[in-house]
Amino acid sequence: MSARDFLVELGTEELPPKALKTLGEAFLAGIEKGLKAAGLSYGQVRYYAAPRRLAVLIEQLEEQQADRTQNLDGPPVQAAFDKDGNPTQAALGFAKKCGVELSQIDQSGPKLKFSQSIPGQAAAGLLPAIVETSLNELPIPKRMRWGARKTEFVRPSQWLVMLFGDEVIDCEILAQQAGRVSRGHRFHANHEVRISAPANYAEDLRSAYVIADFAERRAQIIARVNELAAAEQGTAIVPPALLDEVSALVEWPVPLVCSFEERFLEVPQEALITTMQDNQKYFCLLNSNGKLLPRFITVANVESKDPAQIISGNEKVVRPRLTDAEFFFKQDKKQKLETFNQRLANVVFQAQLGSVYDKAQRVSALAGFIAQRIGGDATRAARAGILCKCDLASEMVGEFPEMQGIAGYYYAKHDGEAEDVALALNEQYMPRGAGAELPSTLTGAAVALADKLDTLIGIFGIGMLPTGSKDPYALRRAALGVLRILIEKQLDLDLVEAVGFAIKQFGDKIKADGLALQVQDFIFDRLRARYEDEGVEVAVYQAVRAVSPTSPLDFDQRVQAVQAFRALPQAAALAAANKRVSNLLSKAEGQVAASVEAHHFDNPSEFALNAAIQQAEHAVRPLAAGRQYNLALSQLANLREPVDAFFEAVLVNAEDPAVRANRYALLAKLRGLFLGVADISVLG
Repeated sequence: MSARDFLVELGTEELPPKALKTLGEAFLAGIEKGLKAAGLSYGQVRYYAAPRRLAVLIEQLEEQQADRTQNLDGPPVQAAFDKDGNPTQAALGFAKKCGVELSQIDQSGPKLKFSQSIPGQAAAGLLPAIVETSLNELPIPKRMRWGARKTEFVRPSQWLVMLFGDEVIDCEILAQQAGRVSRGHRFHANHEVRISAPANYAEDLRSAYVIADFAERRAQIIARVNELAAAEQGTAIVPPALLDEVSALVEWPVPLVCSFEERFLEVPQEALITTMQDNQKYFCLLNSNGKLLPRFITVANVESKDPAQIISGNEKVVRPRLTDAEFFFKQDKKQKLETFNQRLANVVFQAQLGSVYDKAQRVSALAGFIAQRIGGDATRAARAGILCKCDLASEMVGEFPEMQGIAGYYYAKHDGEAEDVALALNEQYMPRGAGAELPSTLTGAAVALADKLDTLIGIFGIGMLPTGSKDPYALRRAALGVLRILIEKQLDLDLVEAVGFAIKQFGDKIKADGLALQVQDFIFDRLRARYEDEGVEVAVYQAVRAVSPTSPLDFDQRVQAVQAFRALPQAAALAAANKRVSNLLSKAEGQVAASVEAHHFDNPSEFALNAAIQQAEHAVRPLAAGRQYNLALSQLANLREPVDAFFEAVLVNAEDPAVRANRYALLAKLRGLFLGVADISVLG
């Protein structure tokens, strides 16, 4: 069957830059969905997206649908006719549905049937509806109207190109009559551009200073930006989201290097970078030491005969922004960082939990407590805790919220605070997301842990538990942050002890009954998903959870050991044996004896198992106490043979009560050895 290339281009006023790439991808996906539903085959596809246009090119699109046969089943024959052979309403209704007389219905089978051949439609007639449906389904949060029309789209439409091979498809979409005429660059080629053929679309527009391909513009921008940065002995900061946005702002990208006064480099570079990226869409440059250079790259949308004018204009525009940052920085430094706590005493953290300053005091006490237990300096951690929220009241953070923590670091350094105290003011917010950076100092880790635990306990303590997708205080993220810091930085903290201390800091502001266990369970529950992501089976997590370790680091060490144990050939049999032992002990009457009396043994396998357990005790208990769980489980794997022999030869529930009780005591010792690491009966 013959095929032709198909092109659709919708011209508009400037589209929202942050959404442009998504709109282009969705436009293509919607058209592909429509073509598949229509049964039209096609070859390669691609989308184009530029500030004033969305387009899709479909290569070798089938010209005609294939003919198809439609088979419809009707009611059973016995229900279609009465006893006298007259048609019932069921039969008449089926014939009406099929649009034919009853005599044309097949009555030879158990059911009435109707088959009809449906000729395939021409693709040219189907394409307008497919395109219109795709445009209507674009992810546009808010549509707009223009002029006196009721038509709605993300921006007013300006023109429409619809070509199927050399043929213009006659239709109207979004108040635009289809044609073959596009438009060039708004300044360089502000005139109509005839599209000679769908395959020539990109080149026809390129001759009019429009690079329609989003990916091509993006690649051009990053290549030229990196080239210019290298010429300035620097490296460009190119966040992917900013690169996408800049690519969506220009049709003919021309990157240019601009400068700003070196005096602004005295301002924290994070503030300068933030304002240049977020407000001006500039790419900043760093030197080999990671320090900001007094240069930035702007991407113009014109190829100017006098680029110095564009450079000068951008330098004039950025100066007031940098001057603002400089002003805020200088104003804030006029007073000690700690004095900002006076303002925070009047800022509510949460109505029932008090002010932000109240929180800082709690964090300070808890950070000191934690630092002592993880090998840090309690005094410096407490100092960092009392300063940790101060910069929230600063002018800098008021203007640049992204500077929270970072501004605190610079102000603390200016005040002569210790380096780790200053760093902790920024590190308290770490990790800022999944896989993000962790605190580099023990002081920072202590404050980060204290801040997260304080929030968890406070919010849980007033009954505001996260539900479903609602988690306004980001408690799940806080819990995951606690776990990542403790496990990945190998910090051994008893969470039960820390939570208990933290609860006391709130006094009567929270309901403490059952709170500690609730918070601990919430934190340890987060580990399940973490291990699933790492490929650790749920049963391994449950085996460790069953013995309730109180330190996340200890928990993780046990999980890694049990995961390794599962790979041993003896693991399955020992897990099954442990399950059997667990079931037997659960049915034991009264207290199981603590000691085993050898004189009650009446089978060699009992002596052998007892000797093996005693030997394992000497080897395993020190290993478990030293958290060498891998070695401990490797030693316990040697018990497989004496355990199997015992169960094969011995009836545990012997008739003699003394013998039975002694066998229970022996099994309790066996189970106790494994429980020193994990409940491996869960693996069985």
